[in-house]
Amino acid sequence: MSPQPPQTPEPPDSPKSPDTPVPRVPPVSSGSPLPAASPERLAPPAASPERPAPPAESTDPGPASAPLSGTGTDTDPVRDPWREPMRMALAEAARAVAGGDVPVGAVVLGPDGTPLATAHNEREATGDPTAHAEVLAVRRAAARLGEWRLTGCTLVVTLEPCTMCAGALVQARVDRVVYGARDAKAGAAGSLWDVVRDRRLNHRPEVIEGVLAEPSATLLTSFFRTG
Repeated sequence: MSPQPPQTPEPPDSPKSPDTPVPRVPPVSSGSPLPAASPERLAPPAASPERPAPPAESTDPGPASAPLSGTGTDTDPVRDPWREPMRMALAEAARAVAGGDVPVGAVVLGPDGTPLATAHNEREATGDPTAHAEVLAVRRAAARLGEWRLTGCTLVVTLEPCTMCAGALVQARVDRVVYGARDAKAGAAGSLWDVVRDRRLNHRPEVIEGVLAEPSATLLTSFFRTG
């Protein structure tokens, strides 16, 4: 009998720890390639930009706003020069109440700012439908100057002039009309009409509105509430 080659003994199984699970690799189908790794996963994570620290809050309040003209309030170069004459007109308007008239007062200033005439409504007191404060003040100023042209003069009135008074101011050739409260129902200096600045007329006075408008309106409102 021919001698058989010696058989190489199989190595014994590697010892396995009973606590170590054996990984099981799922079979890969030949028609389903493994998914490629995402480039984002392969690339190292980008360093996050450092956020700047928020600026520290300043405790310095900054320079304080200095009051204008030492009054503590803002000034109005357009209306401020007419406040004192308007106070005169308001005092005149208060006198109209005693005669049962609507409290409207007016003052005519000369070219140098000197008061030439004052007046208040006197329709009830005189029974004259034209006795508005503006008309009476213009008449008295013209009488004082001795002529009907009030060139260079300013009329200051607590309420916006009506059509009659606006026409009289144009005819008197006053340079400027300054009024306090607007008259939305009958005003003819910018509210309902604008007679004094109508470009079809040969004379157009300057108009400044809103001088001491609140006290002017309050005087009228109080009159109509109690009347």
